[in-house]
Amino acid sequence: MLESIVVSSAVAFLGWIAAMIWRNRGQIGLLLASARPFREVRVSVAVLLQVQDDDGYVLAHSPLRPNSCGPLGGAVKFTPSAITQLRAAKFREEARSHSRMRHDLRGFLPMTALPRFVRWLALEQDRETAKEALRRELTEELEEIGHPELATDLAAVDFHWVRKVLDGPKKVPGRPYSQVRFFEVFELDLTTAAGRALHDALVFLAREPAEQLITCAGREDIVHGRIGEVYIAPQSAFLIGNRRLHSDLPAPR
Repeated sequence: MLESIVVSSAVAFLGWIAAMIWRNRGQIGLLLASARPFREVRVSVAVLLQVQDDDGYVLAHSPLRPNSCGPLGGAVKFTPSAITQLRAAKFREEARSHSRMRHDLRGFLPMTALPRFVRWLALEQDRETAKEALRRELTEELEEIGHPELATDLAAVDFHWVRKVLDGPKKVPGRPYSQVRFFEVFELDLTTAAGRALHDALVFLAREPAEQLITCAGREDIVHGRIGEVYIAPQSAFLIGNRRLHSDLPAPR
C-alpha cells in the first residue's frame, strides 16, 4: 500500500515537471533560473529598430547616457489594465526619476514568477505591441535628435520583424539580483513610400558629418564597442546578431 502511494506521488511529481517544461518550452533557461526561489530577477522588455545602409547601422546619441549612442527604440510600456496581472507576479516597477520612463516594462520580480511573467508577455495583452512601442519611441527620439518633422508620417510606416533576443538570465555584478532582457528587433518596411522616406532620411542624416546626434556605425564599430570617442550601447549588438558583446553602460537614475 505504502509502495503504491510513493509510486503514485513520484509519477504525479514527474508529470508536474513535464507539464512545466511543456508550458515553458523554448524558455528552458528561464525555467531553470526560476528554480532558485530566493533570488530576485530584473526584467526589461524593449524593441529596437534596425536601419541599415550597406555595412552601416543608424545609431542615435542618448541624452540620458552622454557620450554614447545606440539603436532607435526603447522600452515597451504596460497599461493600467496590466496592474492586476503584474501584481500577481509580484512585479515591482523600477523607480526612475525621468517621467518618460514611467510604466516601462522594467522592474523586479521573484525568480519563481519568471515563467508566469513570460507567459503574460507572450499574450501581448495589457501592454504596447512592439510596433506601438516603436512608433512612440521614434516620435520621442526624433524630437530629441532635432528632427521631429520625420515623425509626422509614422502612422503610415510599417515594420518587418527581424529577430527576438533573450538576453540572460545573467548575474549583475555588484547587485543582489540576476537580469533577463527581452528584445525584439524590427526593420522598416521599404515597400511603402513612408517607410522608404524615413529610411532614406535617417541614413542621410547619419552619414552627414555636421549631424551631432545621429551617426552610422559599421559592424566592426559595433563589435569594438566604440566609434571614435563615443561608446556604442551594448544592445547595438542585437542589430547584427543575437549575442551580447559588451557589458552594460551605467543606467540613468
